[in-house]
Amino acid sequence: MQWTIQRGITTVAATAALAVLSAGANGQSPAPQPHQPAHAKAAHTTYTIAQLNAMSDAQFVQIVGAVYEHSPWVAERVVSQRPFASAEALRSAMRRAVQQAGEAQQIKLVRAHPELAGTAAARGEMTAASTSEQGGAGLNQLTPEELARLQSLNARYSEKFGFPFVMAVRGHDRQAIFAAMTQRLNNDRDTELRNSLEQIDRVVSFRLNDLISG
Repeated sequence: MQWTIQRGITTVAATAALAVLSAGANGQSPAPQPHQPAHAKAAHTTYTIAQLNAMSDAQFVQIVGAVYEHSPWVAERVVSQRPFASAEALRSAMRRAVQQAGEAQQIKLVRAHPELAGTAAARGEMTAASTSEQGGAGLNQLTPEELARLQSLNARYSEKFGFPFVMAVRGHDRQAIFAAMTQRLNNDRDTELRNSLEQIDRVVSFRLNDLISG
């Protein structure tokens, strides 16, 4: 009897093993894999400046253009200036392109940025970079009171200046952001356009540092 039971167990084990091998041979997964959460962070691709210099114009614009929020035109204006000697040389060229673009194009650039914890954030429509930056500053964890305060500041700022409040929020917490918004509401439009472009330049510096490995 004992031998019969053991033989039965061995037979079941062998059958299971054959099923696994058969599934593998058919290209099927032999067993469910551990679930990876939907929010798991994907590996971040980086490039050397040499790789960016060697890309086609279209590839360069697609990859580098993303550091400016919904504004690939900046990369388009510098692509012909390659090869760049360094990441800093690339950043400087793009900064000059923005400075020389004229006020109308500069305002379009500012308006391409989402409000902090605004409608785009609520709808999940922000770029991955903006989502990460705002989340890192705790803007996805606001209390109802903080959210109401931020929405009020956003509305006042947009009404006064005609474009959204832009701040390089990486390294800042929500209280520092509230303080900056409150202070900058006292400025005139020309000052705030300059401030916005300076903040965008800081955002781009952070993003280029993430993008370029050497």
